[in-house]
Order: sequence, then structure tokens, then C-alpha cells
Amino acid sequence: MNRNDRRITGFTMVGHGLVHTYELAVPILVTVWLVEFSVTAATLGAAVSVGYALFGAGAIPGGVLADRFGSRRLIAACLLGMGLSFALLSLAPGVGGVVVALGAWGLAASVYHPAGLALISNGVDERGAAFAYHGMAGNVGIAGGPFVVALLLVPFDWRTAVLVLAVPGVVAGVAGLRVDLEEHRTAEIADGGEAPTTEVESLRDFVAASRGLFTAGFLTVLGIVLFNGLYYRGVLTFLPELLGGFLAPLVGGETPAVGPLSAGPAAAELGLSRYLFTGLLVVGVAGQYVGGRLTDAVEPERGLAGMLAVLVAVALLFVPAAGAAWSLVAVSAALGFTLFGLQPLSQATIAAYSPPDRRGLSFGYTYLAIFGVGALGASLAGVVLTYSTPATVFLLFAGFAAAALVLASTLVFGDR
Repeated sequence: MNRNDRRITGFTMVGHGLVHTYELAVPILVTVWLVEFSVTAATLGAAVSVGYALFGAGAIPGGVLADRFGSRRLIAACLLGMGLSFALLSLAPGVGGVVVALGAWGLAASVYHPAGLALISNGVDERGAAFAYHGMAGNVGIAGGPFVVALLLVPFDWRTAVLVLAVPGVVAGVAGLRVDLEEHRTAEIADGGEAPTTEVESLRDFVAASRGLFTAGFLTVLGIVLFNGLYYRGVLTFLPELLGGFLAPLVGGETPAVGPLSAGPAAAELGLSRYLFTGLLVVGVAGQYVGGRLTDAVEPERGLAGMLAVLVAVALLFVPAAGAAWSLVAVSAALGFTLFGLQPLSQATIAAYSPPDRRGLSFGYTYLAIFGVGALGASLAGVVLTYSTPATVFLLFAGFAAAALVLASTLVFGDR
């Protein structure tokens, strides 16, 4: 990597890691808020869902802003906004305050993915390696967020813990305002040394930009990431609970809290199933790296189709493999590796089927599909688990991946 590649990669790694650290900190805090505010899980769940919904819904305007004003400033504003939102959260007097603070976090965080991925797509020469490192940093945040919050809740009350979490976002945001990098470096857009300009100043401009983006290939990619989003949100939401059920007969009853924090406030989050779940997320770091490297070695749609085929197989094998500890660990590792390994490949595929001057908007639409529409995966999985069995919910996950695989196959065997 050259100097500019390294700067962009490092900057986006920090941003991606913090976005997912804050995202995955919230479920741990929910267990504290249920007691603190004396509310039902349904009420608190609805309150928290506001922030997550805005996390997905803000992706499209975030993409438009990234194309118009540039990614660096938008990412810096995102980091500052997330940090200040968590500072506000530490002052929340009740559930209403939680809604406001997490809503502000969702709006701030929503611009990151379209801005960060557009910055890598347009500014990095070694795009595959950058996607790999960027994805790995996200996985560190996903795995580390719950663990860091659990650690902070041992010596501190939740308000102090949240205030401590706010500091990295503010510091990174201020640093981002000062970082020096070139946003448009790749050969496909650096024609004559001039970066393209994109003006979306009205609804008519937005519709025109969207119409130019919505080719058959891009719509196919949008369908792929939508089904992948349903799989992603559904499996990550309910896998800790499912793992607890699978582990119970293997360890002779309820899964125990283990480790040095078993007596602390976060003990409920650190049962054996939580360790296995965290391990799965850590394995995803390796998956991100391998997936990113594959984007430089094979056509991204071919690599994506291969990863989706593995996801189908993993979903079908998960329940049979849960009968023994070794096979449960193995299939969990395979799930983590593949679920996150396909992300750099999907990002490279999005870039391949979108024009350079609409990269922010293209990632806005795709991340609306992944995080916005994909949030329905949790609802669908919850309904299936309520009225059926774990085997059925994994069949649902297999169906999501199979639908995405069919669409990816049309890209592999069709003409771009």
C-alpha cells in the first residue's frame, strides 16, 4: 500500500470499529436499563429499535452527502456525533432520554458505511486489502463492544461506563477533521487528475441519480445484500440464545457464568454461550481478511457466490452438528468465518456494479437494504422460534442464503 492507501485504510478502520462497538454495546446496557428504569422488555425493545432503525434509514441521505461533500468530513462528523450521543446517553433520566440519545447515535452512525466504503472504493489503489482490513476492524468492534462494556460495568455504574465509551468517538472525530488524504485516487475516476463532482440538490436530482444507478446488475446486487442482511441480523440476534439451548444438555443443565467476571454485574452476559458467540465473532476477523484478499484474486461475484453456498450448507448442518461439543464449535467457527468473509466480496461487487461518481449513493441503498430491511430478519426469526423449533429457524436462514446465491449465480453466468 502507498501512503494514501494506508491513511485511508487506517482512518476507516477506526471508524468501522467504533460504529460496531457502539452498536453492540447497547444489548449489554439493555440488561441494566431493565432494572434501572423498571420497564418491560417490550417497552425497552421498542425504545432501542428507534436507534437501530435510523442506523439503516439514514444510509441513503448519507450516501448523497458523501458524494457531494466528500467522505472524510462526513466520517469525522459521524465519529463526533456518535461520541456526543453516548455522552448524552449517560445523562438519560429515563426511557425517553434513551430514545433521544440512541436516535441521535443512529443518525450519526448511519452515514458511516456509505461514506467509508465510498472512500475506500474511490481513494485506495489496493482496494481488496483495504476492504479486508476495514472488515477486520468492524469485527473487532462487534466482538469487543459487548466485552468492553461488560468490563466497564464491573468497576463503574452504567452512566460512567457510557461516558467513558463516548471519549474514543470524540477524539477520533476531532482527529478525522485534521487527517490529510486524497479521496479520489483510483484510475477509474482520476481521469486527468480531476475528481468527479456529483450535485444532488433536489428530489428531481435524487431521482435522476437513482435512475442512473439502477441497472439490472445493481438491482441484482441489491437483492443479494438484502437477503444477506436478513440472514445476518436474524442469526446475530438469536444465536446467543440458540447456543445456550444447544449447550445446556452438553454441559449438564443451564449454561454457567464462567471466568473472572462471573460475580460482576455483567455475569449474565458471560455464560458459556456468550464465550462461544464471542469466539465466533473473533473468527470472523480472519474471514474478513481472507474475503478481502479474495477480491484481488478472483472476480468478486464468483467469490461471493462461493461464500453464499457455504452459508447455505452451514445453516443446514448447524442443528445436526449441535449434538456434540466439538462439532458445535466447528460449525460455529465456520459460520463466523463465512458470514463475515463474504462482506468484503459483497462490497467489491457493489463497487463493480455502480459508477464511481455514485458510490456513496450506491452504498447508501445497499446498506439501507442490509441494516434497514435486513432488520426484519430478527422479527422473522423471532416468530419462527416462538411457534416452531431451532431446526426450522435455521431452515429459514438457509432459505435467505439460497435466494442470495441464486441471484449471485445470475451475475456469475450472465453478462455484466
